[in-house]
Amino acid sequence: MLARGGFWRATGQRPAVAPAATLARKVVVVMPARDEAPVIGTAVGSLLRQSFPGSIRVILVDDGSCDGTALLAVQAATAAGAAGQLTVLAGAPLPRGWTGKLWAMHQGVQAATALTPDYLLFTDADIEHDRDSVATLVATAEAERRDLVSYMVRLATATYPERCLIPAFVFFFFKLYPPAWVASSRRATAAAAGGCILIRPQVLARAGGLEAIRSQIIDDCALARIVKSSGGRIWLGLTGSARSLRSYGTFAEIGSMISRTAFNQLHHSYWLLAGTLLGLALTYMLPPLLLFTGDPLLASLGLLAWVLMTLAYLPMVRFYGLPGLWSLCLPAIALFYAGATLHSAWQYGRGRGGRWKGRIQDVREGPLEHP
Repeated sequence: MLARGGFWRATGQRPAVAPAATLARKVVVVMPARDEAPVIGTAVGSLLRQSFPGSIRVILVDDGSCDGTALLAVQAATAAGAAGQLTVLAGAPLPRGWTGKLWAMHQGVQAATALTPDYLLFTDADIEHDRDSVATLVATAEAERRDLVSYMVRLATATYPERCLIPAFVFFFFKLYPPAWVASSRRATAAAAGGCILIRPQVLARAGGLEAIRSQIIDDCALARIVKSSGGRIWLGLTGSARSLRSYGTFAEIGSMISRTAFNQLHHSYWLLAGTLLGLALTYMLPPLLLFTGDPLLASLGLLAWVLMTLAYLPMVRFYGLPGLWSLCLPAIALFYAGATLHSAWQYGRGRGGRWKGRIQDVREGPLEHP
């Protein structure tokens, strides 16, 4: 409650407001897309209908889609009356040493250079932006004098598994990367949320460009790290003005999402894995178990710890519009995340880590195409 930069209060974080005159900037959106037919029209259309005094161009890099993603994006731009603001690039074959998403983003950045933008906006093809989303991002960058601004978008909580597990995903993310520490120049902590990253092109170039992180699976945090280490000022927050269109209908699907990057986050260290599992057990699972020891002191301490973790989780639960009683479930949720993390290590050991869109990327030999 008192450490980790007050991470649990991130839902109350508000950026400063920049004068309207500073918002007349040129923004080029780089959107990698691979088989996103169900959502691409909504995502592209939301960006081309922004209420923004500057200019917006969208570069969509079609990363080998087989479902008509590119055509649907063009149709959405035409429907928005902004066909001239969309450029669709057919992605080149994936070179060895690159992850698919970063290779697509790199091609988009190269194409954006000719447009001389003030900012690049990296956003996923499954993100829907409210009309003021881009203006808010630019206002935050200008008012806070930041080189990189990233918002954790609102994730879907329509299904029962999502309501159970998704708010905790954001809670644990901010615990790993407290926004107050991310924004502080006195701390090395750096992070970004890949669905929504605004960055100054010259700062990206100074940090070595996307080539510097080309093999990273957790590319958003890797990008923030090289920007901050090269002297850039970064900012991370939470927003309700952009939301994910990707839905998870089962617990298994959410488990796979967590498992895809969890062991990579631990640098493939089985010692760190053991320490993480032990830490999760002691922090979240032990307190409710102490209630059954029969020892009044231990039971009281366990109850106090459970109350404190519940109070810490409550703001995130409320951000997602769920009843406050959901926050009592954090011990069980932590058990699920521990299992997904263990599964991640097991998959990596089998040579099948980091599976996404038909690619297995997190393997010892480097990023490979799935057969």
